[in-house]
Amino acid sequence: MPGSWEGRYIRLQLIRINDLPLPSERIPAGFYVSINIDSKRRWKSPVRVISSDKSDVLGDIVILSLHEVLKLSVEIRASYELGRMLGNGEVVAKFETSWHELLDRGDGPFDISFPPVCGDYSSLTLKVAVLHPYDNQDSALLDPVVECDIARDTDAGHERFATYMASKTVSHLNDAVQHFQSVLDQCQVGHPDQAAALTNIAWARLQGYIQNDIQDIDSITSLFRQALALRPQGHPDHPLSIYHLLQALIWRYCMENSAAAYIHESVQLAYKLLPLCPEGTYLRTIAAGANSVDFVIRAYNNLPTDASDEGVHLRQLVLELCPLGNEYRPRALHELAQAVEGRFKQCGSIDDLNESIQHRREAVSLCPEGNSEYETYLNNLALSLKFRFDYQGNSHDLNEAISLYEEALRVGKKCREFPLDNLGLALHARFIRCGDVNDIIRAIDLHREALILCPPGNPYRDYTLNNLALALQTKSNASEDLNEVIDLYWDSLLLTRLDDPERHINLHNLSSALSSRFTQTQKNEDIEEAIQLCQASLKALTSLHPDRYFSYMLLQEAYLSRYRVQHESVDLSLAVENFRLASRHPTQGFPERIVEAIDWARQAEVYRHDSALEAYQTCLQLFDNHVMTRSTIISRREAATAFRSARSLSVDAASCAIRRDDLRHAVELVEQGRGQQWSLASRLRTPLEDLESVNSGLAHKFSELSKHLADAQGSTVITDGATADQAAIEYRRITTQWEATVAEIRNLQGFSRFLLPPSYEDLQAAARHGPVIILIASQYSCSAIIVPTSGEPHHVCLPRITLPHLETLKKDFAREIRQASFMRPAETRKELQALLRTVWDEIMLPIVIVLQRDLRLPCRSRIWLCPTAAFTSIPLHAAHPFRTKADGRGRELCLEDVYICSYTPTLSALIRSRQMMKTRVTSSFAAIGQSEPGAGQGEALLTIDSELELVRKLVPITANPTTLSGDDATRAGALDALQRNTWVHLACHGKQDREQPYNSRFAMKDEPLTLLDIMENDTPRAEFAFLSACHTAVGDEETPDEVIHLAAGLQFSGFKSVIGTLWVVDDAVVKHVVKAFYENMFSDSKDGVVMDCTKAAWALNRATNAVKTKVPLEQRMVFIHIGV
Repeated sequence: MPGSWEGRYIRLQLIRINDLPLPSERIPAGFYVSINIDSKRRWKSPVRVISSDKSDVLGDIVILSLHEVLKLSVEIRASYELGRMLGNGEVVAKFETSWHELLDRGDGPFDISFPPVCGDYSSLTLKVAVLHPYDNQDSALLDPVVECDIARDTDAGHERFATYMASKTVSHLNDAVQHFQSVLDQCQVGHPDQAAALTNIAWARLQGYIQNDIQDIDSITSLFRQALALRPQGHPDHPLSIYHLLQALIWRYCMENSAAAYIHESVQLAYKLLPLCPEGTYLRTIAAGANSVDFVIRAYNNLPTDASDEGVHLRQLVLELCPLGNEYRPRALHELAQAVEGRFKQCGSIDDLNESIQHRREAVSLCPEGNSEYETYLNNLALSLKFRFDYQGNSHDLNEAISLYEEALRVGKKCREFPLDNLGLALHARFIRCGDVNDIIRAIDLHREALILCPPGNPYRDYTLNNLALALQTKSNASEDLNEVIDLYWDSLLLTRLDDPERHINLHNLSSALSSRFTQTQKNEDIEEAIQLCQASLKALTSLHPDRYFSYMLLQEAYLSRYRVQHESVDLSLAVENFRLASRHPTQGFPERIVEAIDWARQAEVYRHDSALEAYQTCLQLFDNHVMTRSTIISRREAATAFRSARSLSVDAASCAIRRDDLRHAVELVEQGRGQQWSLASRLRTPLEDLESVNSGLAHKFSELSKHLADAQGSTVITDGATADQAAIEYRRITTQWEATVAEIRNLQGFSRFLLPPSYEDLQAAARHGPVIILIASQYSCSAIIVPTSGEPHHVCLPRITLPHLETLKKDFAREIRQASFMRPAETRKELQALLRTVWDEIMLPIVIVLQRDLRLPCRSRIWLCPTAAFTSIPLHAAHPFRTKADGRGRELCLEDVYICSYTPTLSALIRSRQMMKTRVTSSFAAIGQSEPGAGQGEALLTIDSELELVRKLVPITANPTTLSGDDATRAGALDALQRNTWVHLACHGKQDREQPYNSRFAMKDEPLTLLDIMENDTPRAEFAFLSACHTAVGDEETPDEVIHLAAGLQFSGFKSVIGTLWVVDDAVVKHVVKAFYENMFSDSKDGVVMDCTKAAWALNRATNAVKTKVPLEQRMVFIHIGV
């Protein structure tokens, strides 16, 4: 060494490794740099994880004494362990040079290139400097080179294996395996290097298996499993052990004819592996690449659909392996949707169907129109929406499905028979729902077009034949058409494989057609064949398959058809039993089961079968459950109005119970079936004082979930399908938690009937301050039930009243009220008086007789009227004989002379209002009026301001009366006033929306105040509201028993006592009624006296009597009292 270098040091800075070579193609755990000083000493860098581009910043600085090192020998070694290292790893790059050569490169960084490996060029970026003695540098710490047998054999194995991978010479593989086996023999159970030894020999043998040089894949896989077991979660080499086992399973899957079990396990391993591989690492790049996780995704996507829980779970794992942006995500979404939808078809869980639709929507959104799969994804989304329509009956789903099928036909270039057939089925369903004959005509045309595309030999021909036959059968049941239909069904069935999972559909349709032909021809062989086909379908279906419902339903039809012809009582019994099985089949959707239960009730009535009451009860329960599934208030009404034959269910059920002399049950049934919209909403506002005293934690949990459920249900219609689905899923999730909490509460002692339909004993609380008269208008009988303060209910027969009679009376009243509006105030309303006389004589007089004779109810007592169906449109409170007494001594008394009448939508509503009055609050009064409403809300009302001033003067000063009018009377202002005040007088335009009653509204300055706004405005402190506006207590024509109107909405929101109107109010005379009402209401109010809202009915009664000479009859009758 030159004398000038005596005592000097060299500073070697390792800056970066570029394109690290991997000659054995094995994925290392990391790499390190080794600088060999001599045969016994070396410097080693830390083991570093390899980055995704195999180029890594080093940052190591090595200071070596020049007199110790004449030449520089640098090795880059791959380490196959991040933890304890077995051996020295594999040499992947090496160079030797002298210090002179390095120092000649200058002071800046420079690259040293390694010999190429498999065509890849790599290099090491260095920087070298000479240090003088006075720099006081410490030399690098050097490691002794200790060579034990295990290390030498491991290194030799790595070297021979790398040679094998380059040459593919089997002898080199055998040598490598021999070295690795020797190491494994020395690393028995408990040895710290056993996992590394197992991995080395397993990997070498796996590569031999891949090259067909080794066959024993079972033992190879077993070795990898043992190594993984020794490296549990948290071990630094746990991810790499998962990767090794994953590779073994992938190759086994590829080499053994795609055995699905291996790819199933691979999915689970891949799901565990990826989160353990940090982004930017080489292991992450390889693990997520085409030969690892991506292969698993592709392979699993190509497996047949498995609808088992395990199959669905694995599909969910595959989807999680495909984040947004992954090219395989649309296909993974599609396959997961297929699996969960398959599970829905087996078990009928709506959650599965909702999940399927959610995945299908995303698949469509991720797939551009030109993509070859776009048409498939559109079709499948439409198909799932059609399934959900069949299950839940939501017309939005059906209409969206039709639009998607149309779009699929527009863009489709392949397999047009599928969207043609499916669109035909969707139009067929819409025809059944809406009755537009154009839909069924077009459906038949589409099925015929699809059939042309499915000539004999086409595997889809059986499906198309079946669908065409179904459409033809629906369009016409004439005998000659039925013969063609049955022939088509037989052709379809003969083409259907015995193991086809959809074969039962063909059996169902053929059975239905044969039953229909039997009713025409009465040929016994047809009905026998129909029954046998249904029984065969039951054998083919699992006990929870949703379509068992159709087997029961068709068996019922067949037995009932045969009973009508042959009159064998056993057939009627069998029909009823299948009615029962169909309507109670748990995995079929509520709409189908409701239809079946309604038919059961109707047929039981026709044939006077003892099961009629059971059928009604089943129907009401199903109806309640069905409506509860809807996530918005408006969609609940849509669900309720979808079943036209269900509108009279509650009254028909009550009539049935009356005819069986079970009046208590009749009261319970009519209550259960009426006002369901209010009942469902009120469940979320149930008083919890009793529960609080028993279990405060459970009470708090129920209260919080009720709030969340109220927030989730919303009031607006969401038009975007994906957003609506997400809202429905969230609503369903919270509903499930809420229902579980309710079940938990019912397990508490004394709470077994919590939120269950109330019993008669519960309902009798409504009559605490006077009897409640329920007027039942059924097609089977019209009568009244009086619920007294105590004791048994009383039945009042109305022998001259029938449902058609009531419908006529309703129309006559509407006509005469209109006519009266054109008459002078002083003119006698003779026709209107005649109608009121009929109401008195035929309806109210028989009731009054029972009240006086049997209940001995004193004169001027309070009574509550609870009308149903057609009775809701008749002014019962105004019943009047309009004649003198028989002895000529004065006129006969009318109803309002005898009793003080109030109305209640339901008994529960009256009970709820009384419960909320337990705590009295300081009264405050707001008069709200709008004389000049915003655009499109009506003409100016000239008398509003004077009415507000009149009211303000009549209200006691202790109520701190305030006025909200003009520009201040906005929607928000009115809502705020309703929230802040306990007493409210509202004077403005009122509008009952007959199309959508929840949009009924009060006209304000900016935008209307709707019934939905009022319902969402919880005001438990409120007491009284006077609605001086038109149509505020007019029910919904579509669902009269739901009592959806503005006055009922205010009562629901918290107002215990409400004055509403039945028709148009005349502004010119209303002030007389208002003045007389408040004068009577506050006649005994003095400073410090609490205002009493329970006086409202009495005050209204006195007011209408006081203004007889000033206000015409129809304008006195228009006002009614609702509530306490």
